[in-house]
Amino acid sequence: MVARIIDICQYSQVMKLIETIQACCPVIREAPLSERDAERVASAFKAIADPARLRILSLIGSSPTGEGCVCDLTPALGLTQPTVSHHLKVLHDAGLLARTKRGTWTFYRLEPAAFATLREALGPGSLPAMAG
Repeated sequence: MVARIIDICQYSQVMKLIETIQACCPVIREAPLSERDAERVASAFKAIADPARLRILSLIGSSPTGEGCVCDLTPALGLTQPTVSHHLKVLHDAGLLARTKRGTWTFYRLEPAAFATLREALGPGSLPAMAG
């Protein structure tokens, strides 16, 4: 039962995050996903299927500047710097975050096109409704 609640909570968080990007990146699915696109989407969903990574995306997305660095995220997450850096790398490698180096710091921001692809994959009619 707890596992199902966690899955529903994660699903809800992902959908909220995807909805925040919907306005800037409207996409209509006209054809089934190609094998390459399906692999890319699956990789992105794997990357966000972790509560800490969802929080990172949420923290960056809700930041007044729209970006964050490990120095900003570590205290907010209560995780060590190497752990936060690892999560940022996973999200970046999945194409969900873009990064810019400024001096010794790397700043991350959401990659809207990646979220448009995820939203498109979960759009109306693409998945059966979840049973309550």
